[in-house]
Amino acid sequence: MLSLHQLTVFLSVYEHCSLTRAAEELGYAQPSVSEQVRALEKSLGVQLFRRVGRGVVPTTVADTLRPHAERTLAAAEDTRRAAQQVKAFETGTIRFGMFGTARLYAGAGLVADVLERYPGVRVELVGQNSSEVAEDLRRGKLEAAMIAVHSLESEGLEIRPVARDELVYVSADHERLEHPITARRLAQASLVMPETTWRATDSIRIMLRQWLHETGLNPPTRIEVEDVEIAVELVGKGLADTVIPRGAAEQLLPRLAPNAGIQSLRPKLFDLFTVVHRRGATLSPAAELMIELATRRVTAIAQPF
Repeated sequence: MLSLHQLTVFLSVYEHCSLTRAAEELGYAQPSVSEQVRALEKSLGVQLFRRVGRGVVPTTVADTLRPHAERTLAAAEDTRRAAQQVKAFETGTIRFGMFGTARLYAGAGLVADVLERYPGVRVELVGQNSSEVAEDLRRGKLEAAMIAVHSLESEGLEIRPVARDELVYVSADHERLEHPITARRLAQASLVMPETTWRATDSIRIMLRQWLHETGLNPPTRIEVEDVEIAVELVGKGLADTVIPRGAAEQLLPRLAPNAGIQSLRPKLFDLFTVVHRRGATLSPAAELMIELATRRVTAIAQPF
């Protein structure tokens, strides 16, 4: 029966045109190499080498067999590596980047999904803001992530959209919610906005700035905070209004601002959730698993792209 061991010996003899040198390379005795070649020839029913002086010369059949043997051994090595990756994966650490408000879309549920499948792994969900996570990806600190972006172009990164979530205006004053919010009405609003540390690079802030600048207006903020929960609480107290994704609003308003409501912008704007990794990278089983589970969680709340 043909074996991987025989193919390994065959390729070494083929490369060196010598049983002796193949034996030296493989660390075998020469009779063992000769035996493996004879066994392979018997299994295939062909002659692979002709003796010439102290060496051997490959036959035409050997020339034909060589690329097939190389592919077979490469596939076997890929199989071995995949098995090792899975073994390490099941007892190792899974590290995955997520956008800042991912806790409202996935969070604890995503971790529970992972541990249900692989109880022995250690899980790290990383990221306070999408721009921070994208930078960690570029620096190689993360293999893959799901983040919010305002553009599908980013240097050195491959970006695949998976869901989108409409940006909505949130207010406790229901008279302000009777009609869609135009750029001019938003520019006149008193706003509290989260993500103040990342105000220059946050995807929602960028979209709102671009929208208002196109009409010659500037987005005002009366209050700056870090957490979207605090922003929503302040809306509930009637101290300001805000603009956040619909999914986040539907999760937070019943608990933090039950007196508040939402209204669409005109035209509608959408936060885009994407799977991101370094361009050309081959993702590990751990990264593929996190992408699968995170996509399932996010698209249960946001609109699949």
